[in-house]
Amino acid sequence: MYNYYSRQIMLWGEETQELLSKKKLLIVGSGGLGCSVALALSGSGVGQIDIVDFDIVEVHNIHRQVLFNIEDSGKFKAKVAAEKLALRNSNLKVNAYTVAFDEYIKGCSINYDLIIDATDNLFVREQINNFAKDRNIAWIYGSVEEFNGQVCLFKEASFNMFATKELEPKGIAAPMVMQIASFEANLALRFLANLKVTSDIFYYLYYNDSGEFEIKKFKLPH
Repeated sequence: MYNYYSRQIMLWGEETQELLSKKKLLIVGSGGLGCSVALALSGSGVGQIDIVDFDIVEVHNIHRQVLFNIEDSGKFKAKVAAEKLALRNSNLKVNAYTVAFDEYIKGCSINYDLIIDATDNLFVREQINNFAKDRNIAWIYGSVEEFNGQVCLFKEASFNMFATKELEPKGIAAPMVMQIASFEANLALRFLANLKVTSDIFYYLYYNDSGEFEIKKFKLPH
């Protein structure tokens, strides 16, 4: 184990690395955000990653969904992702559930340490929020389109303050997906490693018309 995680152990020590091995993480969605988040965290030493997604790989997904190749077309995203993550790290327990989130939680008895939203659906995010509140689990919201994205680690605040409505999909830049996923993964890793991390801050990240990267922060009410 030491060789695999040696650079992280240099960062925070063996005790914290051992702590991560006991953590259980649920990722809802294995599209653009889900692939990049799972890829970032699969090598971190988190003990278990469960992925819930009933969708299949399509060719137009692949430019931004970095765990998939052309030959994966037609296969369940969650299963393909789980297989590739397991190949990267034999220490990781990874499970794929090819059902809708509301179906998955009906029989879910696992005590997760954190949930990561990697969906593109406001209604599913509302379900995640309600499930997390019911189980007293923190969760990380992530959203991305065009050259902008949003991220928030929810603990005390509730996603229910936001309006839930149908949205038309827009264009999306693959590097922006990876940038938002990286932000989610960093928040997740700090949270799971018991490092300082601020919750209930809504981050809006974007490239402005001059191509400058900007971040706006909003404290959410509890």
